[in-house]
Amino acid sequence: MSRENGRSEVGVEASGTGEQLALIREAVREKKADRAKPRTWRGAELAAELPVARVLVDKGLVHLDRYFDYAVPAAMDAEAQPGVRVRVRFGAGEKGGRREGGKLVSGFIVERVAESEYRGVLAPLAQVLSPERVLSPELLGLCRAVADRYAGTLADVVQLAVPPRRARAEAKPSPPLLAPNAPPEVGSWARYGAGAGFLSALTRGDAPRAVWTALPGATWPQELARAAAAALAGGRGALVVVPDGRAAARVDEALGELIGEGRHVLLTADAGPEERYRRWLAVSRGSVRAVIGTRAAMFAPVADLGLVALWDDGDSSHSDPHAPQPHAREVLIQRSVNERAGFLLGGLSCTVEAAQLVETGWARPLTAEREQVRAAAPLVRTIGEGDEARDAAARAARLPSMAWQVVRDGLTRGPVLVQVPRRGYAPRLACERCRTPARCRACAGPLEAQEAGALACAWCGRAEPDWHCAECGGARLRAQIVGARRTAEELGRAFPAVPVRTSGRDHVLTTVPGAPALVVSTPGAEPVAEGGGYAAALLLDGWALLGRPDLRAGEEALRRWLGAAALVRGQAAGGTVAVIAEPTLRPVQALVRWDPVGHAVRELAERAELGFPPVSRMASVAGRGEDVAELLRTAELPSGAEVLGPVPLPVPDAGRPRRPGDPPPGEEWERALVRVRPGQGAALAAALKAARAARLVKREGEAVRVRIDPPDLG
Repeated sequence: MSRENGRSEVGVEASGTGEQLALIREAVREKKADRAKPRTWRGAELAAELPVARVLVDKGLVHLDRYFDYAVPAAMDAEAQPGVRVRVRFGAGEKGGRREGGKLVSGFIVERVAESEYRGVLAPLAQVLSPERVLSPELLGLCRAVADRYAGTLADVVQLAVPPRRARAEAKPSPPLLAPNAPPEVGSWARYGAGAGFLSALTRGDAPRAVWTALPGATWPQELARAAAAALAGGRGALVVVPDGRAAARVDEALGELIGEGRHVLLTADAGPEERYRRWLAVSRGSVRAVIGTRAAMFAPVADLGLVALWDDGDSSHSDPHAPQPHAREVLIQRSVNERAGFLLGGLSCTVEAAQLVETGWARPLTAEREQVRAAAPLVRTIGEGDEARDAAARAARLPSMAWQVVRDGLTRGPVLVQVPRRGYAPRLACERCRTPARCRACAGPLEAQEAGALACAWCGRAEPDWHCAECGGARLRAQIVGARRTAEELGRAFPAVPVRTSGRDHVLTTVPGAPALVVSTPGAEPVAEGGGYAAALLLDGWALLGRPDLRAGEEALRRWLGAAALVRGQAAGGTVAVIAEPTLRPVQALVRWDPVGHAVRELAERAELGFPPVSRMASVAGRGEDVAELLRTAELPSGAEVLGPVPLPVPDAGRPRRPGDPPPGEEWERALVRVRPGQGAALAAALKAARAARLVKREGEAVRVRIDPPDLG
């Protein structure tokens, strides 16, 4: 139509009769409606109502973090509902009024709408994989919030939240929902001042929030189970997340004894993909309202959630290694707010993040009186690194005389636990006098002991026949960290009549008998001793934990020590713990007093003074130097944002497996830290995400990795 004709039609509408005006208006409406209808390949018949499906495509690219519209064929109308899995053609082009090409990818329908804002040709859905609605609106909203917080994509978070489909599991019906269980007895929660009140609030359907410092001993699985049972008794759901499968099995057994079978499921990798998906479906369908699981269970779609509980939030396994690397604590906090559920953050130790929740008033402390703590905790004795062994047997086992005595006395009453920082033979060497690591004079690589006692560099292979410490001039070396295997051999020679058991990464023991034995374990792999606990424990090489170049070194050392010491009998039963570390250090004193909360509060105060997380929010930006600099230059960071660095990232050891975040082989990367004030975390994440998306669209440089709240700050 020409411009003149267009004006002529407008004139007719303005001056014509009422009948003419009505006809023209009807024609305009039909033309608009025709434009709004999605055009599809080969004129396929569309669904009569809501013919457009908005699909979340399984492409975790930051510049594609949005929904895409597809036409719904009439044949798929009944099954193509929000929340189901579909297959669509992605990346198709338009040619001659048709959509052609494109790769088949998976996705989820998030909603059905009447019209699409896209004016071109809509491709139809290729396939509905299953009519099972696995992505509920509540789960979608949670995934969106997590993606925004961690500067990630919605598709990446949904991939963490929804397990892969197993057709055979979907074909089987889930059992019916059982009636709520009876409210549990208070039990050992009576030892905590507000313990009974917390359980009562959960049973009433309230949403109490607590940071719980558990007493030493083996009762915490039963206490977590009672909290979950209290929420279930009130007719609501419960979700308990623990660090590993061993802990999950203990809580699972305790909850089963309280409420019986059929009211809860265990979600861990040990169940296998199909069985785990079958249990997840039972939760998604509302057949089960209680879940116990490891990290991935933080997204479990529990209906009418009444309690989220997390045990030992300082454990690194709670931080997901896959993009965008969310932490279970932050996800469960978000769920508590979104779903108005109770919140319980428990542990033998206390992180600075937990202390901050209490300090801000978001949660209340749930602790026992000092008399209860003293009755349950073992006697802790400190032994300095410089203490010398007086007898030959103690020197052979590398133990000071007091530590030797603790082990010998403990073996007369039961098993003795020996915690070592790492597993295996550790040939890394350090100066015996000042503990400075022994390094190569040519390339600064670590020195190792070769055959016949010779020293050589682990990086360049250069021999060091006449090494002297650059700090103090000393010429004597010691193993920086001697692992579980070698420690077990040395102790076995020192105590030949006593069995020696090891527990570590390759072989983790769940329990050990209550008879006298030496149990050598790495942190986190300590088995539970039957018959009331260990008679004694020995915590070796404390300086190695405290000397780690990490902001959390003291907090992590105390957490590991408390985890081992809590397995020892109480002081009234003669339980003793000996820690080999400098007695005046703050974490050592916190262990002696059994005061993890006080240690966390002081750590939080120091971090607030220095502007460190969690008081501030921080992001890590890593990649090639020029790419990091360009992204930070173009990002619209919040006002007052402080950029620290960049600094070169260390090159991983050639023999160590690659970890998430490591540079690709052969590349030298740099890392910069961006720090912002409290309340600016969301703006920081949005700015970095937008800058990454713009770079990908323009194809400028290589990809840059962004991580919000990195746990490995030096």
